[in-house]
Amino acid sequence: MPKVILVTGATSGIGYQTTQLLAEQGHIVYGAGRRVEKLADLEKIGVHPLKLDLTDEESCQQAVATVLADQGRIDVLINNAGYGSYGAVEDVALEEAKRQFDVNLFGLAQLIKLVLPTMRKQQSGQIINVSSMAGRMASYFGAWYHATKFALEGFSDSLRMELKPFGIDVVLVEPGLIKTDWGLIAADHLASSTAGGPYEVAARQTANGMKKQYQGRLLSQPILIAKTLVKIVNQKKPRARYLLGFAAKPLVFLRTILPARLFDALMRRVVKG
Repeated sequence: MPKVILVTGATSGIGYQTTQLLAEQGHIVYGAGRRVEKLADLEKIGVHPLKLDLTDEESCQQAVATVLADQGRIDVLINNAGYGSYGAVEDVALEEAKRQFDVNLFGLAQLIKLVLPTMRKQQSGQIINVSSMAGRMASYFGAWYHATKFALEGFSDSLRMELKPFGIDVVLVEPGLIKTDWGLIAADHLASSTAGGPYEVAARQTANGMKKQYQGRLLSQPILIAKTLVKIVNQKKPRARYLLGFAAKPLVFLRTILPARLFDALMRRVVKG
């Protein structure tokens, strides 16, 4: 039986490919994002484009209301939208830090709150939160981004316990390094936010190292994560966590076994190249 699925961040990368695969399997898919014109090609295969700004409560309410008005139910919510804004804590404006939390955590939480009454009534539902290996370890100059992902991990684990009695499952997906524009955007923000300040030299070296990583050939392709998300949707009893993609398992393992200061030194060295 086709499921009614809402995917955020569907206009590019992992979200776009996930939306495409789910629609091709016959599911009823709503692809949400700020630039819905980027979903024009997916609309041809049956995807329903939805305008969504996670920092706008009314936009979130309208998106969920549209799906419920059309279909009368929501079976799966895939919270894929998010972004990374790197920079030294001293340099990054708190307004930018709060915006990152608004997108990566509070906007996601708002959507969950909106779909839960329907899922509880159905006594079924699935919420898939796309986190990151960044929720299990930290990298150089990534304090605010990691703060959002560490928060999302704890939030999701607690939520899973809350919702189990209602037949609603919560799954975390934790990608490693994936070849998208994410790293290039984060690197540019790091370089610009530290320009002229005490962290400029180290930040520029780190930004250049990040760009080399994301322009190289070693990183995993977005389709790996997209196929995993589709697999989770179609499984009866998926795992609670999926850690996958380039460097994810090795780095999380090293963070577990190495002394904290040694891991710090490793991360500074790796990113600088």
